[in-house]
Amino acid sequence: MRQIIIASRNQGKIEEFKELLTPLGITVLSLLDLADPPDIVEAGETFYENAKLKAEAVCAATGLPTLADDSGLVVHYLGGAPGVHSARFAYPEEGDAANNAKLLAVLQGVPAYKRQAHFVSVLAWARPQQATRFTTGRCFGRILDAPRGEHGFGYDPLFYIPELQQTMAEIDIRVKNQVSHRAKAMQHMLVLLREEYSR
Repeated sequence: MRQIIIASRNQGKIEEFKELLTPLGITVLSLLDLADPPDIVEAGETFYENAKLKAEAVCAATGLPTLADDSGLVVHYLGGAPGVHSARFAYPEEGDAANNAKLLAVLQGVPAYKRQAHFVSVLAWARPQQATRFTTGRCFGRILDAPRGEHGFGYDPLFYIPELQQTMAEIDIRVKNQVSHRAKAMQHMLVLLREEYSR
């Protein structure tokens, strides 16, 4: 049985990966399926470093191929923030609602044309005794001044995609799995996975 562990506890992220990997006949596990998952400290200063840390730690602990995603929101007006700190932007408060509230607060009064942003996703694929491989994806848009949509997670309700005239939280999951930063990184990763699993 082909198995890959997704180095995440984020249910929304896990479901996105399952949707993308199922066509390859790969069973997708996550940290939620492990009795004793490794404790991973995301101490990296870049998305690449954090993705590598997560993938290699879980692969070493389980002996199974592991995919890790480190992703976040880059707001140009904020000099790239929240960036690698996207999930902890509102610290010590926690959760998507707190992060979104802080983002709206720091952008209060900033006009729409200065609210450009992009999501970035770096995927790391670690396998026992092999070099870790990476792919990257980006999705460009801007930050609204109020949330819209009920789907997705994280900053999705605030992230407006002009080409679609919808936020990431308004689009259907099938559309999201074509245009999102994670989907684009995964499209590149699927090329590597097909090479590996077609042997």
